[in-house]
Amino acid sequence: MTHTAYVHSTESFGSVDGPGIRFIIFLQGCAMRCQFCHNPDSWAIGTGREMTAEQLLQQAERYRSYWGAEGGITVSGGEALLQIDFLVELFTLAHERGIHTCLDTSAHPFTRKGAWFEKFERLMRVTDIILLDIKHIDDDAHRTLTGHSNERILDCARYLSDIRKPVWIRHVLIPGITDDDEQLQRLADFIRTLHNVERVEVLPYHTLGTFKYEKLNIAYPLAGVLPPTAERVANAERILGIRPDTPQD
Repeated sequence: MTHTAYVHSTESFGSVDGPGIRFIIFLQGCAMRCQFCHNPDSWAIGTGREMTAEQLLQQAERYRSYWGAEGGITVSGGEALLQIDFLVELFTLAHERGIHTCLDTSAHPFTRKGAWFEKFERLMRVTDIILLDIKHIDDDAHRTLTGHSNERILDCARYLSDIRKPVWIRHVLIPGITDDDEQLQRLADFIRTLHNVERVEVLPYHTLGTFKYEKLNIAYPLAGVLPPTAERVANAERILGIRPDTPQD
């Protein structure tokens, strides 16, 4: 059965969403309402350009000569897992063509129950690596920040660890919200319980998408919040084990 997806946009030469140079597919639709989201135009479900897996792969393969040994395709969002039937088809076709597959997700739709989990298991068999966004390690703070619990997200992280699926953990650093040392240490402790994490990335909060809120006539939730300083980014990276402890005099 051929499935179509609602596509928000594509990027031909992505260099920060997985290994190597990648063709990025941003799917439309997301149930979360992250206060720092820079793509509020990707929230609406059931809108966007409707495309088949074959159409997207044909578009992606025009750039295959640039991918090298590490590159491939990355599917992001919105939240890509909301269109899991399409993802299974796309990644299956990609693997048949020898294309490396990467999924960028918050894992909010994850569940170990029913038909959805069976589809997720199939998807994992044709997914080479996952970029997993952990917005906040504290559940109450996560609800405030995104409108939803982090319970399913952390459970997905544990499941991916159990099956040893390679994962890069991503954490957006927002001053006064996600940069608290105690909460960063809790996140670091959680990550250390996982057995599949190849990389941890601190993504500094930015305000580049605020113009989209204005265009959509939506109040920007973090108005007045500035990007983190280089020192706070370095501090988060140290706590999360990305860089060694700073030598003491």
